[in-house]
Amino acid sequence: MKKYSFYLSLLLLLLATAGWSQNKYEREFRIKKSQFPENAHAFLKDELQNAKRIRYYKEVDSSKVSYEVKFKKERLFYSIEFDASGELEDVEILIKEADMPNSSYEAIDGYLKGYFTKYRIRKIQQQYTLAAFGTVSSTLKNAFQNMIDPKINYELIVGGATDASFQDYEILFDSEGNFISMRKSLPANYDHVLY
Repeated sequence: MKKYSFYLSLLLLLLATAGWSQNKYEREFRIKKSQFPENAHAFLKDELQNAKRIRYYKEVDSSKVSYEVKFKKERLFYSIEFDASGELEDVEILIKEADMPNSSYEAIDGYLKGYFTKYRIRKIQQQYTLAAFGTVSSTLKNAFQNMIDPKINYELIVGGATDASFQDYEILFDSEGNFISMRKSLPANYDHVLY
């Protein structure tokens, strides 16, 4: 009997940790340019010409560390994310609902209305991933030309109410508005605020 209770306890522990894996425990900290990965600096040198409001960040997730540079270029807000070794992961552009194709937005809106009793879209980003475009040059070319491509994703930060509670979520959709993934998101980091 003790043998089975041990296995049952182990199984419950594994199931509980699998349930937590969908939460996004990510914190973003602003860092100095000198703390950013060196090979990412060399890569960004050409891309950051004529850019404004350049900010460097380190993101600590529950499973990984990544680096991000945010800037404004030609009236668009960009975010380029690198892994811990300085390799490109994705490029994101801040957009509005009006910048999305109507059919994609209607599909996303239909999903949100079906999932939440009440919701508010806080941020929409058009995402160009290295995995989808294959090469760094192709990813950057498409992102900086702001092309609507079937390989892009839409990443939404949504404050939504379900029957249980109100929570922030990071939701990923493909270019046609089909659901890909959803993670609960921690509220913004306000450690810098002094009372």
